[in-house]
Amino acid sequence: MFKPAYSVISCALLALCTPAMSATYVKAQQMLDVKTGNIVKDVVVTVDNGVITALDKQLPTSISAQDVVIDLGSKTLLPGLMDMHVHLTSDPTVPRSERFTHSAPRKAIKAAYFAHKTLLAGFTTLRNVGATGYSVIALRDGINAGDVPGPRIWAAGPSLGVTGGHCDNNRVPPELNYRAEGVADGPWAVRAKVRENIKYGANVIKFCATGGVFSKGTKVGIQQYSQEEMNALVEEAHMRGLTVAAHAHGTSGIKAAILAGVDSVEHVSFIDDEGIKMAKKYGTWLSMDIYNTEYTLTFGEQNGVAQENLDKERQVSKRQRDSFSRAVKAGANMVFGTDAAIYPHGDNAKQFSRMVEFGMTPLQALQSATINSAKLLRVEDSLGQIKQGFAADLIAVEGNPLEDITVLESVDFVMKEGQVYKNTL
Repeated sequence: MFKPAYSVISCALLALCTPAMSATYVKAQQMLDVKTGNIVKDVVVTVDNGVITALDKQLPTSISAQDVVIDLGSKTLLPGLMDMHVHLTSDPTVPRSERFTHSAPRKAIKAAYFAHKTLLAGFTTLRNVGATGYSVIALRDGINAGDVPGPRIWAAGPSLGVTGGHCDNNRVPPELNYRAEGVADGPWAVRAKVRENIKYGANVIKFCATGGVFSKGTKVGIQQYSQEEMNALVEEAHMRGLTVAAHAHGTSGIKAAILAGVDSVEHVSFIDDEGIKMAKKYGTWLSMDIYNTEYTLTFGEQNGVAQENLDKERQVSKRQRDSFSRAVKAGANMVFGTDAAIYPHGDNAKQFSRMVEFGMTPLQALQSATINSAKLLRVEDSLGQIKQGFAADLIAVEGNPLEDITVLESVDFVMKEGQVYKNTL
């Protein structure tokens, strides 16, 4: 068959102009397998197009000029960490009265700054459980498009809540007739609000099942949504393929959320033994933020936190830690969730030592922020481990976190999907 000369020439030029495929090799003296708890010596991780393609003991004998070798020396290599409860738009050093004046674009800019800070702390995946104005959804899309650096984000839209509840805004006078954009009362109203959040890009749904610490005029332990409303909300979200997180401090609200089929319960302060058994029976993940109380009680007053909220924090803190210990001992499903925004973003890893102090082994604490969180997000086949075929999310620290979990508070190397964002070596 006749082949035009220009076709032959263009094909030859294409071969000359197309760069050879390059690989990145990340070399370390040891790697922690977070699934087994084994320390693997002398590891070389091969990364192609943001994915781990091989794990070997040595570098290949032939490395091209285009390939990149990153030698981490004596550092310990781990998968990127995951925090399942953050609020990137909020700054704990700014009084809440001032935060209410911030526009959605201003919040998005704040969120971009805090997302980058959190990424540099070793957290390559986050779940942002509630933000007004769909601001973090916009940030997530910007990160995915490469406009700004940041972690991989699962983003809820405005948190759903009852009129006058924890997810409403009770700090404005009644004559303004204002309510938060996530407020919905009644089964059909909550279904409509779930649909609205999905319409504008939410890939997780968050609702407030009980009162909370930092709202005005709500009682922390009191249930807010009815069982019927929770059932409708969760059914709607699950029908559309989204997971659901329920803010719940109080015992009845926790149990109602579990019965409704939520994927995770947040805070879980006053859970009783029956509630723990229910969580195990239904496979519900518990996300318990047991570090931030220290920051609130130390710096809350100077940061403008109201006395009502400080008193509620004192009411909750010890009970929540006791509940955490009982849940761990009972073998409940646990994920790593810190409520970053109540304390400064980037300090997320400080919670690991508290999780160990209150009952977890270092490996359990690490698993909560890797393989467990990946299971909650339904991405356990691509995130949470250093394994062939998984996303190349890698961090490195000095020392062995199974011997000293606090080494995770100082991360020296961060790679997300094959791109290096931090390397202090």
